[in-house]
Formats: sequence, structure tokens, C-alpha cells
Amino acid sequence: MLQICCPLILGIGGFFIYDSITERKGGKVMLTKTPRGTQDVLPAEVYKWHYVENTVREVAKNFGFTEIRTPVFEHTELFVRGIGDTTDVVEKEMYTFEDRSGRSITLKPEGTAPVVRSFIEHKLYTEPQPTKLFYIIPVFRYEKPQAGRYREHHQFGVEVFGAINPSVDAEVINLAMTIYKKMGIEKLELRINNIGCPKCRKDYHQQLQQYLKDRLEHLCTTCQSRFERNPMRIIDCKSDKCQEQIQDVPLMLHHICKECEDHFEGLKRYLKASEIDYIVDAKIVRGLDYYTKTAFEIITDEAGKKGTLCGGGRYDKLVEDCGGPTTPGVGFGMGLERAILSLDTQGIEIPKPKTFDVFIVTMGEAANLKGFEILNKLRAVGLKADQDHMNRSVKAQFKYADKMMADYSIIVGEDELAKGIVILKNMTNGEQETISIQEIDSLLLERLK
Repeated sequence: MLQICCPLILGIGGFFIYDSITERKGGKVMLTKTPRGTQDVLPAEVYKWHYVENTVREVAKNFGFTEIRTPVFEHTELFVRGIGDTTDVVEKEMYTFEDRSGRSITLKPEGTAPVVRSFIEHKLYTEPQPTKLFYIIPVFRYEKPQAGRYREHHQFGVEVFGAINPSVDAEVINLAMTIYKKMGIEKLELRINNIGCPKCRKDYHQQLQQYLKDRLEHLCTTCQSRFERNPMRIIDCKSDKCQEQIQDVPLMLHHICKECEDHFEGLKRYLKASEIDYIVDAKIVRGLDYYTKTAFEIITDEAGKKGTLCGGGRYDKLVEDCGGPTTPGVGFGMGLERAILSLDTQGIEIPKPKTFDVFIVTMGEAANLKGFEILNKLRAVGLKADQDHMNRSVKAQFKYADKMMADYSIIVGEDELAKGIVILKNMTNGEQETISIQEIDSLLLERLK
């Protein structure tokens, strides 16, 4: 009897159980669905992912960034301390469970905290600074699935450690904008803000609480819980009810200290030098507690609806809060699913790669064996090649080669074997020629360069 275990996923706010993924057929239990909020990337679509991933890697390397890879799960405390226990991510969205030794483990809900942990653990701060890192990772958040947003989604992110100059803030913004422009995504809008530092936030929080206290009973329960611990997060609440209450709320940008003001003005100058237009949006606070000074979002307007493509900012206290030396940092996270959705929505064509350079058409068992030898020779010199494994007719083999967009086909039959030759067919124009079996790999390699 087949038994399938469907594990419970423990969350900070309680238990989450995957939607039913089974059905019975003929007395057997059949797996029929992905868990809600996840997706399969099928061969017909994966080329879009390759295009986006190759683009972000290429641009990041051009900007002097090197790749880092961190585990898919970390100790829960890293995210509670790093992200902040008042954030929606920690309070409602983390996939957290106990391992067999009773340790609390969490699937990564974001990329920055794990990179900070690695930066500290491996003492990367002892190397010449700044440290410039990028990553492509799966991210897990328990939230309502919607277009471009999944419970398991994927992020490209960059982090820069060790540099306090606003030129670095402008550089990571420039990197993100360059990626979108290189992919052809249009209608981009950069919004920037300065959300202060611990020094100027203390007085601001008092003013904010003074403003909010008479409105507290009209706010949602989540915002009420944030009133004492992190009142600035109330500004970012998505509830219409809360937004009605804070229409004229005092904003951090109007209360920043001289150091933060100078940094913000410096960022504007460097963005201007980069020929990047921007809008100052004093209501940007970002969803994670570790941000200081610069906060930014890149938004696109598609079909009259604005959506956030990318967001990030500066986090000068995070390394220290996680147990490392005082080290400034800045970075961003970019959703890959969201980028692909924008490519589709804006009708941007991504070249679909061919499956094969060459397809070998064979007739008879002896030809199949010789074709297999030729196939391995072609692959050994770096060509994408295949042959029929389905005992198709010659006509069906050609039809398949055409469907796979092969540039050439090689025809091997009994007559060709006897003469030590093959027939080479150009699948674009239909021209055929006779080639020695010994020369076929070098000739094709030269032609397909």
C-alpha cells in the first residue's frame, strides 16, 4: 500500500497546510498538483528564464560583482534579528519548522540576511573593500499568490559592503536600471527616499507616535501592534482604512539629520551624473526593518497599472546587528517572475533557441549504429546533436528535425555506409551534398561557427 506523507509547515503565526495535491484513480493515490503558490517552469518557457538569468549575470559582472551562494534555509533567529520581528515577513510569511534536533529552521524569505551572515562567518570584511556580491536564489513567503508573485519565487539580488559613499547607492540603482533597459522593459520609474538613521529616527518616532495616538483605535490590528515597536511601518500599511487615517502623517524625509540630508543630496548628484531620472517619494519606507538612509523602488506602468519591479536601499547597521563589525551596506532584490511577466506584458520578444544544430536521420539498424558513432563525434566538438530513438519513418524524422529547428540533418543509409559517406542537408534551403564520414564533424563545426 502506498503511503504519502504531507508534512505540516510551521509558521511564526501558526500552522500552514498545503492544499490537497492528490486524487484517487483506480484505488491508487496520484500526485496531480503543485503546492499552491508554486509553479513548474516547462521546457517551452524555460528559455525566458535563461535569458533573464544570463542578462542579470552579465550586467552584474560588468559592474564588478561576483556571485555568492548561500543555503536555502538558515537558523530562524537570523531573519528575526535581521529583518525585524515587527515585519509582515517575520510575523506572517515565513516558512519555519523544527528539524530532527529541535532547531528552528526557516526557508529563505529574502536574500540579504543570509549574505550578511556569510560575510561575517567567513570574515570577508578582512578583504579589500568594498565587497560586491550578487546572487540568484529561490525565496519562500507564505502570502496570497498573484500574477508575478508566488510563495516560492526567485530573486536576483546584489549587496555591497564597506562603502558609505552615496556613489555606491547610485551604482546599485544604475545596475538595476541597466538590467531592465538591456531587456527592453520600458515605462520605468525610479522612486527614492531617505528614511533616516537611528540618530534622527528617535525624535521622529516620538513625533509620529504623537500624531498616531489619537487615531490608533481606527487603525488595523497589525498597525496597532506596531505603534510602540516600529511606528514608521504603519506608513507602509496597504489597508485603505489605515491610509485614510494617515493622509497628512509627518514623514521621515522632512525630519532627517544633517548627515542623512547630505547623503541624500549626494545620491541625487550621482543619479544625475548617471543620467537617471528619479522621483522623490517621501512615503517609501520599504518592508524590512534593517533599511537606513537610502530606500528606493523601481516601478513600471503596464496597462495603466503600476507595479514594483525592484526595491532596495542602504542598511548600515545590519552587519553589526548580526554580530559583525560596523560595516555599511547597500543592495536590492529583483523578482525574476516579475521581470518575465513584464517582458510578456510589454510584448518583448525573447529569441527562442534552437534545440539542435544537427539531427541524424537513419535507415536501418546498421545505419542507427553508425549514426550513434557520428552523434558522439559531433557532441565531442561542442555541437548540439541528436538522432532518432523512436523508430520513426524517414519522413517523420525529417519532420521532427524541422520542428526542433535543426540547422542541418545528416542522412545515413545502407548505400552511404558502403561508400563511407553521409548526405548533409541544409534544413533552411533544402540543399544537399555528399560528405565523407571522417570530415563531417570538422566541416559542421566550421559552418556553424
